Amino acid sequence: MFLKHHSQGWLVFAILAVSEASAETLSTPHASHIQVLASSCAACHGQQGNSAGLTPVIAGLSKDYFISQMHGFRDGTIPATVMHHHAKGLNEDEIQQLAQYFSQQARITAKPVKRD
Repeated sequence: MFLKHHSQGWLVFAILAVSEASAETLSTPHASHIQVLASSCAACHGQQGNSAGLTPVIAGLSKDYFISQMHGFRDGTIPATVMHHHAKGLNEDEIQQLAQYFSQQARITAKPVKRD
Protein backbone atom coordinates (compact mmCIF):
# COMPACT_ATOMS: atom_id res chain seq x y z
CA MET A 1 0.00 0.00 0.00
CA PHE A 2 2.83 2.41 0.87
CA LEU A 3 4.54 1.70 -2.46
CA LYS A 4 1.32 2.44 -4.36
CA HIS A 5 0.84 5.80 -2.62
CA HIS A 6 4.56 6.56 -2.84
CA SER A 7 4.64 5.95 -6.62
CA GLN A 8 1.47 7.99 -7.09
CA GLY A 9 3.17 10.85 -5.25
CA TRP A 10 6.11 10.69 -7.65
CA LEU A 11 3.71 10.62 -10.58
CA VAL A 12 1.94 13.75 -9.32
CA PHE A 13 5.32 15.42 -8.72
CA ALA A 14 6.47 14.53 -12.25
CA ILE A 15 3.25 15.85 -13.81
CA LEU A 16 3.52 19.10 -11.84
CA ALA A 17 7.19 19.49 -12.80
CA VAL A 18 6.42 18.96 -16.49
CA SER A 19 3.47 21.36 -16.32
CA GLU A 20 5.61 23.98 -14.62
CA ALA A 21 8.39 23.56 -17.19
CA SER A 22 5.86 23.83 -20.03
CA ALA A 23 4.38 27.00 -18.57
CA GLU A 24 7.88 28.42 -18.15
CA THR A 25 8.75 27.54 -21.76
CA LEU A 26 5.61 29.23 -23.03
CA SER A 27 6.37 32.42 -21.13
CA THR A 28 10.00 32.53 -22.31
CA PRO A 29 10.40 34.99 -25.19
CA HIS A 30 11.45 33.71 -28.61
CA ALA A 31 14.59 35.81 -28.21
CA SER A 32 16.24 33.33 -25.87
CA HIS A 33 15.48 30.44 -28.27
CA ILE A 34 17.01 32.35 -31.17
CA GLN A 35 20.06 33.30 -29.09
CA VAL A 36 20.62 29.60 -28.37
CA LEU A 37 20.31 28.79 -32.09
CA ALA A 38 22.62 31.69 -32.97
CA SER A 39 25.18 30.56 -30.41
CA SER A 40 25.33 27.20 -32.17
CA CYS A 41 26.34 29.09 -35.33
CA ALA A 42 29.30 30.54 -33.40
CA ALA A 43 31.24 27.27 -33.61
CA CYS A 44 31.97 28.03 -37.28
CA HIS A 45 30.86 31.63 -37.84
CA GLY A 46 32.26 33.17 -34.64
CA GLN A 47 30.72 35.24 -31.87
CA GLN A 48 27.67 37.15 -33.14
CA GLY A 49 28.50 35.88 -36.63
CA ASN A 50 31.98 37.40 -36.89
CA SER A 51 34.15 34.57 -38.18
CA ALA A 52 37.87 34.71 -37.63
CA GLY A 53 38.49 31.68 -39.79
CA LEU A 54 37.66 30.41 -43.22
CA THR A 55 33.87 30.49 -42.83
CA PRO A 56 31.88 33.50 -43.98
CA VAL A 57 31.07 36.37 -41.64
CA ILE A 58 27.29 36.41 -41.24
CA ALA A 59 27.07 39.43 -38.93
CA GLY A 60 25.41 42.39 -40.59
CA LEU A 61 24.02 40.44 -43.56
CA SER A 62 20.76 41.73 -44.96
CA LYS A 63 17.78 39.71 -43.78
CA ASP A 64 16.72 38.91 -47.36
CA TYR A 65 20.17 37.62 -48.29
CA PHE A 66 20.42 35.47 -45.15
CA ILE A 67 16.96 34.00 -45.79
CA SER A 68 17.68 33.27 -49.46
CA GLN A 69 20.96 31.57 -48.53
CA MET A 70 19.28 29.41 -45.88
CA HIS A 71 16.54 28.43 -48.34
CA GLY A 72 19.20 27.54 -50.90
CA PHE A 73 21.04 25.38 -48.39
CA ARG A 74 17.78 23.76 -47.33
CA ASP A 75 16.58 22.89 -50.84
CA GLY A 76 20.05 21.99 -52.14
CA THR A 77 20.35 24.72 -54.78
CA ILE A 78 23.40 26.10 -52.96
CA PRO A 79 26.16 23.51 -52.50
CA ALA A 80 27.48 23.15 -48.97
CA THR A 81 29.42 20.80 -46.76
CA VAL A 82 27.31 21.03 -43.60
CA MET A 83 24.96 23.98 -44.01
CA HIS A 84 22.29 21.93 -45.74
CA HIS A 85 22.00 19.83 -42.54
CA HIS A 86 21.71 22.92 -40.36
CA ALA A 87 19.20 24.66 -42.61
CA LYS A 88 16.96 21.59 -42.83
CA GLY A 89 16.80 21.57 -39.03
CA LEU A 90 15.30 25.07 -38.89
CA ASN A 91 11.67 25.98 -39.43
CA GLU A 92 10.72 29.08 -41.40
CA ASP A 93 10.09 31.16 -38.28
CA GLU A 94 13.55 30.31 -36.94
CA ILE A 95 15.18 31.26 -40.25
CA GLN A 96 13.33 34.60 -40.20
CA GLN A 97 14.35 35.28 -36.59
CA LEU A 98 17.97 34.30 -37.19
CA ALA A 99 18.01 36.61 -40.21
CA GLN A 100 16.77 39.43 -37.98
CA TYR A 101 19.33 38.59 -35.27
CA PHE A 102 22.36 38.44 -37.56
CA SER A 103 21.30 41.53 -39.52
CA GLN A 104 21.50 43.49 -36.24
CA GLN A 105 25.00 42.28 -35.30
CA ALA A 106 27.91 44.62 -35.93
CA ARG A 107 30.27 43.34 -38.60
CA ILE A 108 33.83 43.26 -37.24
CA THR A 109 36.77 42.91 -39.59
CA ALA A 110 39.26 40.47 -38.12
CA LYS A 111 42.82 41.65 -37.82
CA PRO A 112 45.38 39.40 -39.47
CA VAL A 113 47.42 37.28 -37.11
CA LYS A 114 51.10 38.28 -37.05
CA ARG A 115 53.55 35.44 -37.39
CA ASP A 116 57.06 35.67 -36.02
